[in-house]
Amino acid sequence: MMCLKTLKLSLCLLITAAGVSSAANYQLDPSHTSVVFAVSHLGYSFTYGRFDKVSGSFVLSESDPSQHSFKVEIATDSIDTNDTKRDEHLRGADFFSAKQFPTITFESRSVTQIENGFALVGDMTMHGVTKSVPIELQFLGSGPGPGGGQRAGFLANFTVKRSDFGMSNMLPAIGDDITVMMSFEGVQQ
Repeated sequence: MMCLKTLKLSLCLLITAAGVSSAANYQLDPSHTSVVFAVSHLGYSFTYGRFDKVSGSFVLSESDPSQHSFKVEIATDSIDTNDTKRDEHLRGADFFSAKQFPTITFESRSVTQIENGFALVGDMTMHGVTKSVPIELQFLGSGPGPGGGQRAGFLANFTVKRSDFGMSNMLPAIGDDITVMMSFEGVQQ
């Protein structure tokens, strides 16, 4: 219960300190935003990768968390698994088809406050397919940045099935469940 009170107070202070009467708009800081994923390989190990180009924004409402919104866009050709040959294969037609589908997007449709942050339900579009995806966001904190400006940060861990998005090549050798870890920091505009 104390965490919930602290979260509400932190968000209220964040928005009040910024002098915002109804909502605060944030742009993701690409230098402090990471999207990392893990996928099973043959059931023997996990391969980890990241996307190097991530952009987006979010809005925090002073009076009504259900009015918060979150948007993220990932450039599929920015995939990096520390293996050039594998990355080219992942960008190709067997997986992401990055030329045809250059982005992965997520846009929240509903936001509910929970004990440590927010429960989001949103539309994720990947490989030309849009699906509703639930994501829990942990509120990490807020305050002034080193160069000025108000900042707020969040952490999310969730799983999606790649086959739900039409990417079923090499199943089951390469796992269907993709674990995604995303940490992002926004700068108030």
